[in-house]
Amino acid sequence: MNFTEFTYKISNLKNLELPGVEAQHKLAPLLRLKELARTDINAKKPSKAGVMAVFYPNKDEITNLVLILRKTYKGVHSNQVGFPGGRVENFDKNLKYTALRETEEEVGIPQSEVRVLKKLTKLYIPPSNFWVHPYVGLIDRTPELVPQESEVEKILEVDLEDFMDERNLISQELSTSYAKNIQVPAFSLNGHVVWGATAMMLSELKDLLKLSL
Repeated sequence: MNFTEFTYKISNLKNLELPGVEAQHKLAPLLRLKELARTDINAKKPSKAGVMAVFYPNKDEITNLVLILRKTYKGVHSNQVGFPGGRVENFDKNLKYTALRETEEEVGIPQSEVRVLKKLTKLYIPPSNFWVHPYVGLIDRTPELVPQESEVEKILEVDLEDFMDERNLISQELSTSYAKNIQVPAFSLNGHVVWGATAMMLSELKDLLKLSL
């Protein structure tokens, strides 16, 4: 979709009601739903993180969404696709600032140029004990995307049409940090299987966009 058309169609995004956890749960592994149902989240005193779903025009004026493939490391989110973003630091004035700061650090999009449109529903991630707060934003030009060498293996520029295409919703057998060889709902984007927390947040984002596009 042309970026000018996209920005016009989503101009009322801030006024729309969030699809919420019901939309997130469409892409939640069954084991994750069971775990969430029996978890006293407040008792675990989770850390907080902010992430950003940034849309922008590519050089052909087609609307793209930026995701990242994380580096391989000793951690529960090793080599997984996610949004740019990260944990709250003491000097962050709020969660939106965290999301913007981390996005600039991880993919090079200047935080001063991102127009934040809406905050999505927060999501708890049991394996890492984080509340993740996702935001939706726009940058009105084609950014020079630069991966943070220490954190990002690869930047994924996802075509909006591919993201919205129902044929890119799949079921995949995976081994996770908490189970072996389980079937999980996922997105197939740019040759990568996007599942877990990122897929759950993308699911709400997709349902929200359906109300405008």
